[in-house]
Amino acid sequence: MDPADALPRAESLRRPGYALVRPGSGVFLEGPLLRPVKSRFRRRRSHVRVYISVDMEGITGAAVGKHVQPGEKDYDRFRRLMTHEANAAIEGALGGGATEVVVSDGHGPMTNIMVEELHPGARLISGSNKIFGQLEGIDRGFDAAFFVGYHQREGGGDGIMNHTYLGRFVYEVRLNGEPVDEAAVNAGLAGAFNVPVALVTGDNQVCADAERRLPGVVTAPVKEALDRFVGLSLTPKKAQELIRERARQAVEAVRGGRIKPYKVNPPVTFEVDFKRTSPAHLATLFPGVERRGPRTIAITQADYASGFKLMWGMLIIALAVSEGLL
Repeated sequence: MDPADALPRAESLRRPGYALVRPGSGVFLEGPLLRPVKSRFRRRRSHVRVYISVDMEGITGAAVGKHVQPGEKDYDRFRRLMTHEANAAIEGALGGGATEVVVSDGHGPMTNIMVEELHPGARLISGSNKIFGQLEGIDRGFDAAFFVGYHQREGGGDGIMNHTYLGRFVYEVRLNGEPVDEAAVNAGLAGAFNVPVALVTGDNQVCADAERRLPGVVTAPVKEALDRFVGLSLTPKKAQELIRERARQAVEAVRGGRIKPYKVNPPVTFEVDFKRTSPAHLATLFPGVERRGPRTIAITQADYASGFKLMWGMLIIALAVSEGLL
């Protein structure tokens, strides 16, 4: 199944008259597993649609849980900073030649971004009932994806507030046997729709991880991780200036054909190590889910989008089980 067909709702986000990339267009896959796609053609794009996925742990100044958790006294202050970093990315994208920008709220309940303070040049996807998680609405009509405010995976280093999706319930996610962070998983999903990840912002750890995995990606490290709960941050003004400039550079790089989608060859296997046994036990109710250990499940699918959706569903099951809802 073409992964572009997996999300009919995304049709409403497409630009009228926009030509989609299809087989036979000159785009092809070569090289070993996890290699970027290469193209025979390199032409400057006149219409550039940018998809911005925004998380919260990677924004400047955020260092501990109470900064990013709804209901905590500091939460409203940091959701405003989250909105302003999204605005900086929007402004940079437009300055680099983007003609349309869609922002997706990708943290926690996914209702954090303050729409009344969002840049008027963008539209916002918010709400938690999403089948593609932080990339809800992604499709082949987009030319670039930005990951703003992202963080390192749990166990990957000393990244600030490092975790993988549901930190209370998930220890590790592996993609074809390799431990991955949310940026890597989402880069693969974007790549399934032929969309390159052009910008990653967050602490120095997640930016370094992105640079190792995604050739040509532009990064904006807004803080330095000293420990999981200690960071040396730029001021919001300086962080937003950095994001704005790097976003402009990222769009220019995409328009110049210098950044390619991140492709994962099929079949695709997602493995999830939970922190408890119950989610792994209940996950086996669903076809296509294999239990490989007391706390471990595996999902193998022929195409990336289908594998991601099933994995995402198992994370929702884990949340429900851990909260006593199942």
